[in-house]
Amino acid sequence: MADYLNQLHAPATLKKSMLYSISAGGKRIRPILALAVMESFEKDPLQFLDAVCAIEFVHTYSLIHDDLPSMDNDDYRRGKLTSHKVFGEAQAILAGDALLTESFNLITNNTVLTPEQKVKMISVLSKAAGATGMVGGQVEDLEGENKDLTLQELESIHEKKTGKMLECSVLFGGIASETSDVDLIHLQSYARHIGIAFQIQDDILDVTGNQDDLGKPVGSDEANLKTTYPKILGLDGAKKEMEKHIHISLEHLDKTNGNTGILASIANYIIKRNH
Repeated sequence: MADYLNQLHAPATLKKSMLYSISAGGKRIRPILALAVMESFEKDPLQFLDAVCAIEFVHTYSLIHDDLPSMDNDDYRRGKLTSHKVFGEAQAILAGDALLTESFNLITNNTVLTPEQKVKMISVLSKAAGATGMVGGQVEDLEGENKDLTLQELESIHEKKTGKMLECSVLFGGIASETSDVDLIHLQSYARHIGIAFQIQDDILDVTGNQDDLGKPVGSDEANLKTTYPKILGLDGAKKEMEKHIHISLEHLDKTNGNTGILASIANYIIKRNH
């Protein structure tokens, strides 16, 4: 990812701000999921690294914008000052915009994917990240602040805000691997449920974690007056809900024709992570 950005003929400040956020670390769960699907269906993942990085570009852009004062107003991300604290709000917005746009270049520049596969990936990514996916979920999340949401309303928000990009990741892997439509359906359901579980664990860690592990302040959900799974269900109830979604995700995984051990390990990692 850094190599691609370094080669761009773009203003130096823009490149610096893009590199700052894309190189800040993180779990890289989305590209890992895409690559894991390829390995599960015996496709060489090294042939598709650029296309897979497109997902991380979009994810990083969303984090830059999420951290802005007009949204979550966070000063730290992944243990580092957030983009707007280092480069200013205008530059942070533009860095996010550039990462989003360059993501589609990463897909189209791949030399192994067929034109049909590239179109499918672009369609999947734009839907996952757009108004009916991640951005729509972010809007609903903002509108849900200072309100008592139901469990169903909260789940709907996170299916869009978090789940759609995870679904996009496994679909990228499936498209590259030319898996069957039936396998794609089960992979998408697997990703949907680990997405909900991922968010539940995020909510739990916001209550029980510490800043050193998380790389950002704890208690930000409460400070922003957000409804969370622990707030609705209590900590024990939230953990049971998370385990339920992991169980469902693994059931769908068992129905695919791939060697999906690594994907099962990712699902189990989600409920054990501390950051």
